[in-house]
Amino acid sequence: MMQENKIKVACFGELLWDIFPGDKRRIGGAPFNVAYHLFKMGIDATMISAIGSDDLGLEVLNQLKAWNMSTEGLQIHESYPTSTVVAHMDENNDAHYDIVENVAWDFIEKTIANQTIVHEVDALVFGTLSTRNEVSRYTLFDFLERSNYNVFDINLREPFYQVNTIKDLLYKTDLAKFNKAELRMMLDFMGKSYSSEKDSINYLQDTFDLREVIISKGSKGALYAREDNFYLYPTVPVAIKDTVGSGDSFLAGFLSKRLEKDATAEQTMRRAVTLGAFVTAKEGACPEYSLNEFVDFHDQHAVAPLDFTDN
Repeated sequence: MMQENKIKVACFGELLWDIFPGDKRRIGGAPFNVAYHLFKMGIDATMISAIGSDDLGLEVLNQLKAWNMSTEGLQIHESYPTSTVVAHMDENNDAHYDIVENVAWDFIEKTIANQTIVHEVDALVFGTLSTRNEVSRYTLFDFLERSNYNVFDINLREPFYQVNTIKDLLYKTDLAKFNKAELRMMLDFMGKSYSSEKDSINYLQDTFDLREVIISKGSKGALYAREDNFYLYPTVPVAIKDTVGSGDSFLAGFLSKRLEKDATAEQTMRRAVTLGAFVTAKEGACPEYSLNEFVDFHDQHAVAPLDFTDN
């Protein structure tokens, strides 16, 4: 699964500490979770974000160094704190978050060093949340002009998004990932009623010139649309530990294969759903594991595509 010439990916946006019940603290943020699992898959993953010059920021640096992950894309702010997010778990063990504003990653500045990183990577991964502040938003739009392949994980968090910004981002996107609720919300934003999954995806592809779209469907698997071809894959059955970061690990698994030369859509989707399940069976968004451990899991869990019946 390792590549001779390493694939390079930059992930832009929120890097933070998730605070869970019982004062458990784990490093997180959707784009960072993607970077972590890309790194685990053998990808040269760089997180572009900002932390505070505080104890929590020092802990972030120490943790990344302990994992042997790059810190070259991180800025350290004196005026803004390292982000913390309080997570609440519901009866289904799904997490809901209280996201504080005016933290370091709201103020990611454009630098020559980070522009160079973005120019040299094979893909740039970003979400909606990082656009809530004009400083990081301005930086992201600059990076989108420099990247070769823009991957938009929509990840809507009320009230931290603006419809016009989402549209502007989609016009600069090569691959967009929605969940089913976000797909319907996007159609509402466009003033279009939901008719069928295929028609809805085709509409977004035509409107924004999107080459690729992923729809995550929870327990019903995930759908990948590449131009006029549709690939539906089921979830891999596992005992669920928690669902925190499962979508991020899915996306990391997808990209780790998608960016390989000559990888097929079938191989890509199998890697994606398998890594998503593998992480869901563990605690936390960024659990410790080895590539060999995942390879064994992947080889033991064969998964075949489903017939895509439009709905």
